[in-house]
Amino acid sequence: MLDAIRWDTDLIRRYDLAGPRYTSYPTAVQFNSQVGTFDLFHALRDSRKAQRPLSLYVHVPFCANICYYCACNKVITKDRGRAQPYLQRLEQEIQLIACHLDPTQKVEQLHFGGGTPTFLSHVELRQLMAHLRKHFNLLNDDSGDYGIEIDPREADWSTMGLLRELGFNRVSIGLQDLDPAVQRAVNRLQSLEETRAVIDAARTLQFRSINIDLIYGLPRQTPENFARTVEEVINLQPDRLSVFNYAHLPERFMPQRRINSNELPTPAQKLEMLQRTIEQLISAGYRYIGMDHFALPDDELAIAQEESTLQRNFQGYTTHGHCDLIGLGVSAISQIGDLYCQNSSDLNHYQNTLASMQLATSRGLLCNADDRLRRAVIQQLICNFSLEFCDIEQAFNIDFQGYFGELWPQLQDMAKDGLIELDRDRITILPAGRLLVRSVCMVFDAYLEQHSRQRFSRVI
Repeated sequence: MLDAIRWDTDLIRRYDLAGPRYTSYPTAVQFNSQVGTFDLFHALRDSRKAQRPLSLYVHVPFCANICYYCACNKVITKDRGRAQPYLQRLEQEIQLIACHLDPTQKVEQLHFGGGTPTFLSHVELRQLMAHLRKHFNLLNDDSGDYGIEIDPREADWSTMGLLRELGFNRVSIGLQDLDPAVQRAVNRLQSLEETRAVIDAARTLQFRSINIDLIYGLPRQTPENFARTVEEVINLQPDRLSVFNYAHLPERFMPQRRINSNELPTPAQKLEMLQRTIEQLISAGYRYIGMDHFALPDDELAIAQEESTLQRNFQGYTTHGHCDLIGLGVSAISQIGDLYCQNSSDLNHYQNTLASMQLATSRGLLCNADDRLRRAVIQQLICNFSLEFCDIEQAFNIDFQGYFGELWPQLQDMAKDGLIELDRDRITILPAGRLLVRSVCMVFDAYLEQHSRQRFSRVI
């Protein structure tokens, strides 16, 4: 079975390195300021000519309250009026981008992230969706994959009803932990009842999929109290679960400086939390998709992995990796053909640039032939836990072992250690290596140097 995992503590300790999550290859660390608006317009024109379907990501950065663990690009404010000038600029960006695309290009996937998208009022959400529908070909038959991130403290039945009416059919709910002591330590007080009410509303209103996010490694967490949280979450029966490892990087993320590092669990406790969580979820019928993600067997991600069609992009595991991804809003990232580009991460700069009717593209990268090849290799490994050399050789007209000859000793070492099975035709990630698939992918990363790894979280 694809979800078979063998827990090997010794192997985990040896291969639990810091490294990318590979939502892209090359990763965002390689983006540079030489990529700008001209490159974006050129990529949009190619997308229009090829009539490729679209995936839209809309970033809403506002939150009413700060969560100390958060590393997202956000603006903390109680002033709901701050959303209006941002929405005006966001609507300008939508219009400027859309005029370079064909109105018949279908939007197969839409995702609102943040921040807290439901920080916006009902009127503002209606206005934003109306603007998107005016300029993009959003589907009206509920066949699209249209999701939104929800903070249960910012949503009620009327909000859920509005979102369903506007066309959303997937919700992702931030939960993190249910223990009150942990919640106080990270400044996110959220009851099980609040979370259950939003899930009940989503099910009643026939949302297609519910995802819940959890984080292990937070202050005051223990293997015992986190296991209780996981048990309560299993009882809620989400279709998908994301179980993230908390990376404590207070030197990079100011809110994390409010966390008492003495209250953080030890590395051994974190490993025990993860092991217990995996056992609980697998016993409850969830499949391990990879990279912190679990899904029920009838979920689209699990089915796609069974059929070897699963993909990965800046929105994580997806069945829409064939779409051109258009990022809208402050700090949003686009992937259009071989171009990656990112908007300014500074809210004022983003708004001021669009006020002058210019796009806020600040950096990016144009993939070369080697990037495309390595991206295909990493994508296959991280999504399907296997790689057929002939597929890469035919697609890129290379001899696989010849091209990656200098990597062979590392791969052979991983094979000896039991992470992978390596033969003349393929690489297969073994059950003991599936939790460490990032470490296998890192072998093929041409940009990953020892000094740059401090910018990434650890594998486990």
